[in-house]
Amino acid sequence: MKVPFMDFTRIHKPLKKDFQNAFNVTTDKGDFILGSPVAEFENHFASFCGCRYAIGVGSGTDALYLSLLALGVGPGDEVITAANTFIATVLAISYTGACPVLVDVNPKTYNIDIAGMEKAITNKTKVLLPVHLYGSIADMDEIKNIADVRGLKIIEDACQAHGALYKGKRAGAMGDAGCFSFYPAKNLGAFGDGGMIVTDNSAIVGKARLLRNYGSVKKYYHDIKGFNSRLDTLQARLLDIKLPSLAGWNESRRRAADVYVKELASAGCVVPEVSDDRQDVYHLFIIRTAKRDQLQAFLKERGVDTGIHYPIPIHKTEAFKELGGRGAFSITEKYAAEILSLPMFPGITDEEILYVCNIIKEFFKK
Repeated sequence: MKVPFMDFTRIHKPLKKDFQNAFNVTTDKGDFILGSPVAEFENHFASFCGCRYAIGVGSGTDALYLSLLALGVGPGDEVITAANTFIATVLAISYTGACPVLVDVNPKTYNIDIAGMEKAITNKTKVLLPVHLYGSIADMDEIKNIADVRGLKIIEDACQAHGALYKGKRAGAMGDAGCFSFYPAKNLGAFGDGGMIVTDNSAIVGKARLLRNYGSVKKYYHDIKGFNSRLDTLQARLLDIKLPSLAGWNESRRRAADVYVKELASAGCVVPEVSDDRQDVYHLFIIRTAKRDQLQAFLKERGVDTGIHYPIPIHKTEAFKELGGRGAFSITEKYAAEILSLPMFPGITDEEILYVCNIIKEFFKK
C-alpha cells in the first residue's frame, strides 16, 4: 500500500464542478482582482471566525506583515514569537524593521512557553505574536492577561489553525488581529497563494486595506505608501466554495488523529496531548522519536510519505543566525531532531492510518 502525505484529489473531487463554474464565471465577467467576490468571501470568513472584519491579501506572510504595519510596528520595536515556527513569521517581523525575539516552546503543547514569553518582554516590546502551530491554539488566556498588564498588542499567527477552537473561541478572534494563510496544503487552501487578516478593530482594517492596495482606496489617489498584496477574485470564489466544507474536513482530521493517538500511544514514540479546553484541527499530525530519520526511511521503504516540520530552527539558519547560537532554545532544537509528520488529510481512511501505525509498531519492535 502507498499512503500519501496529502491527497488533494480526495478533497477537491466532490467540488470539481463548482470549481469549474467559478473559473467560467471569472473568465466571463473579467473580474480578476478584488471586487465583490473578494468582499463576499471576506464577509463569510469573518463570520466563520467570529470577527467583524476580514481583509484578503496575497499570502499568509503578507497578512502577518501588514498586520504588524497596521499596528505601527517598525524599527526600534521588538516582537516576541515562538522559536519553532515556520520562517514566514519571523520574516514578516523583520520586514517591518523590528527585531524578532524568539522564545522556546512548551514541551507538551509545542506552542510558545508563557513564562519564557513574559521573561522576554522589554521596554521595546510592542507585539506578542503567538503561533497556533500544527492546528493547536496557544495559551491565549495567559497571553491576553500578559498583554493587558503590559500594554501590548497581540497578533495571532493562525496560518495552520483554520477553525481551531480555544474555550469556544475561534483561532484568530482572540487578539488584536489574526492572520491566515491559504497556501494549498492548509486546512482551507487556495489553488495558489492567498491570505487573510481578521479583526474587530476598524482602525486596523482601514490601514490594512490601504496597505494591500498601493495605499489607495480610490484609484490613482494614494494616501500612504502601500503594497501590492491583493487576494485575486478567482481564489476568493474557489475558497468561498470550499469554506462550507471546512468544519467537516477538520472533523475528519480529528477522527484520524484519534486513531493515530490510540494506536501509537504505547508504540515507542511521543504522540500529541489532547486538551479538554481546545479543539485542534490537526493541520499536521506529529510524533516524536530520537530515531526520527531511521523511522522516516523505514516508512518510505514501505510506501508511506512523511514530512518534517521543521528540520532547522530559525536561529540556526544562515538568514537569522543572529537570533541565537546553538543551545539557545534547547527544546526547539531537540524537537527539530525528533519531529515527524505523518499522513494527515480529510478523507484518509482507517485502513491507511492502521497501515502507517503497524509499520511504526514494527519499527520499534526491531
